[in-house]
Amino acid sequence: MLLWASLLVLAPVSGQLAAPKPVISLHPPWTVVFRGETVTLTCHVSHLRAAEYITWHLSYLGKDLLHKTPGNTLKVRDSGRFRCQTKDSPPSDSVMLIFSSDWLILQAPHTVFEGDTLVLRCQVKGRQKLITAKYSWNGKVISVSNQGQDLLIPQASLNNSGHYQCIGFLERDHYVYKSSTRIIKIQELFPYPKLRVTPSQPTEGSSVNLSCQTQLPLERSDTLLYFTFFRDRGVMLSDWSRSPELQITTIWREDSGSYWCTAATAIPSIQKHSPPLQVHVQGVPVSGVLLETQPQGGQALAGEPLVLVCSVAEGTGDIAFSWHREDTGEHLGRKQQRSQRAELEIPAVGESHMGRYYCTADNGHGLACSGALNITVTGTPGNRSGLIAAGATGGLLSILLLAVALWMYHQHQRKSGGRFLGNTARSTPTIGPGEAPHSGCPALVELQQLYGNGYLEEENLAYSEIRIIQLGQEEAASTSRTSLENKHTSVVYSAVKTQLPQDSAGEVRSQDEDAIENYENVQFA
Repeated sequence: MLLWASLLVLAPVSGQLAAPKPVISLHPPWTVVFRGETVTLTCHVSHLRAAEYITWHLSYLGKDLLHKTPGNTLKVRDSGRFRCQTKDSPPSDSVMLIFSSDWLILQAPHTVFEGDTLVLRCQVKGRQKLITAKYSWNGKVISVSNQGQDLLIPQASLNNSGHYQCIGFLERDHYVYKSSTRIIKIQELFPYPKLRVTPSQPTEGSSVNLSCQTQLPLERSDTLLYFTFFRDRGVMLSDWSRSPELQITTIWREDSGSYWCTAATAIPSIQKHSPPLQVHVQGVPVSGVLLETQPQGGQALAGEPLVLVCSVAEGTGDIAFSWHREDTGEHLGRKQQRSQRAELEIPAVGESHMGRYYCTADNGHGLACSGALNITVTGTPGNRSGLIAAGATGGLLSILLLAVALWMYHQHQRKSGGRFLGNTARSTPTIGPGEAPHSGCPALVELQQLYGNGYLEEENLAYSEIRIIQLGQEEAASTSRTSLENKHTSVVYSAVKTQLPQDSAGEVRSQDEDAIENYENVQFA
């Protein structure tokens, strides 16, 4: 059996660190021996000062005896219940030693923990030898051993506790001997863990500490324990670890449920689960709902985007944000997300977007509304896009008008060219020297170029012929034009002459003989 050299478990008592209880070990490890044998008891303490004595308590047959030793060992030859302690420590757990005078005894260790190997020895007195040894548990034979071999029960569990007895056959007389019945209790290596959650009623968004609490006995304080944590339906929250603590940095309402932990040894494997613990994550209701805009102040430029920002000062979990118009009752949009802020964008605002707006927030613990915010739009609605559209429209109209003008000009050219007289030239009347013009003939003016079609050839040029007729009194009196009210009015006649290319015969077509059009212009005073 192992001897524990030191136990460093300390507990606060009245603000000071008190020494733990000492532990007694036996050598040999049996609690039942034959009379005349010696058993050495060792008192294991966390620390032992120089020249410090160990106090031993002996209780037997109603008598209590004290014995002090300079060291931590005591040799015992008498039956009794023993305890030890130091000046600063509490008494240890008691150990019962029996010095028997029977022919056959059943020997077992003082303490056996689950996972240990339980060793039972059927021992005969003196130098006698056993031919056969039978071991019974709760009245049932569980093992028969030749040559009196020990009974080994590996990885003992709590179920192996009970009443044990051995039956031996001696070699010399073949008598059957029975030992006294021994009650052997397999001790728990560590109790079932308990899960502790801090805080016990966490709120959404906060951190939570899980602690898997159990304790090893002083005799097995060096045993390594490993821990892991679970949630509903065996969801593993952590890998196996030496730490009995687990921190959930952020917990949400959907994390509510049943939690438990497991503590286990490595070799041999002993696993124990804590009872499930219901954890209810509390939600924080939304409050401090605020509606803002980007650009700020609720002032937007026509044609530009406007962002409506809804935020909450407090509130946890998934929050449903909604945007509304107060003046029209219109619902603009809705977003649900795990955030205390959400945005809704209007791509291009106009006069129709002017009005009062508000937003709401709800995380399942109650609806909260923001105050109303007035949205104003500056500039003509669609100002920039309208200017662009107007410019584009004006440009298109200009191009269209230019195309119509060119088409009319082209048509006019074709019409004039179809009535040209060819090579028939009109001679310009001349007046002899000193000769006055006749009163019945218009005064001729030299032909003046009006326009050209863009070519330099002479035949493609257009000319005008203007005649000015001075009317005399008689002519003025006989004229039938009532529009000429002044008898000395001059009438201007003009003819437009256009020359077209000749046909293949060099003649002018007959249909072009009327290519000269006469116009009577406005009268001149």
